[in-house]
Amino acid sequence: MFIQKVVGNIDGEKTVSKRLEWVELDWEELNKRILRKTTDQGTDVAISLEQEQPLQFGDLIFEDEERQIAVRTKLEEVIVIRPKTITEMGKAAFELGNRHTPCLIDESEIIVRYDHTLGKLLDEVGVGYERSERRFKQPFKYRGHQH
Repeated sequence: MFIQKVVGNIDGEKTVSKRLEWVELDWEELNKRILRKTTDQGTDVAISLEQEQPLQFGDLIFEDEERQIAVRTKLEEVIVIRPKTITEMGKAAFELGNRHTPCLIDESEIIVRYDHTLGKLLDEVGVGYERSERRFKQPFKYRGHQH
């Protein structure tokens, strides 16, 4: 099956009468425009996107009367940091930035991919964290810089 565009997004929507197949991607693959994958139910899918924006969790890439094929990210091991004070936030931000670690930040937590060396570092500087598993909903945005 050849896919050239996203036809919608089903994030949060439940399909009642159609079979739903998932194409599972690593978070890095969300930024790729050309992919060849197999759905969780064995359908071979070739993706060559015309659009500039990256894929996101729930993007519907195929739909007919019987089924839908959507994109989701693989369940990945992560470190979740929930700073309790501004000092913890500052230490976490400094250490992540110093290592150029991609992260997602929302209202109450910082999420990074699991790395055993990062856990040791956070313990060393006194920042609390927990290991968990999550599906990333959008790709990390890299910001270029020079030293």
